[in-house]
Amino acid sequence: MTADDSFGRLDDDDYPAYTMGRAADMLGTTQGFLRAIGEARLITPLRSAGGHRRYSRYQLRIAARARELVDQGTPIEAACRIVILEDQLEEAQRINAEHHRAAEAATPTATRQTG
Repeated sequence: MTADDSFGRLDDDDYPAYTMGRAADMLGTTQGFLRAIGEARLITPLRSAGGHRRYSRYQLRIAARARELVDQGTPIEAACRIVILEDQLEEAQRINAEHHRAAEAATPTATRQTG
């Protein structure tokens, strides 16, 4: 891997660039919290060759949302379920919008004007 390849990954939201300690520091939480949301299957960190957990920026955003809910008094299991459902809803809305755009693009202009 060249240096250029490594730097290109810094823009990749799914690249597991952060150790557990660094992720916990960035989120202002504990490593135990990260383990707990992993056990609740909210996120599944990748493992380094040495077996250490590594987190991506996308996973850190999800963990931050779960932490926000927990800080508001939501039990961790419920917070994880809420975040999963929010993520599923966002994905469904994105797909729906894509289908809507595709349907509009396939509809002849005359039909759209009179419909």
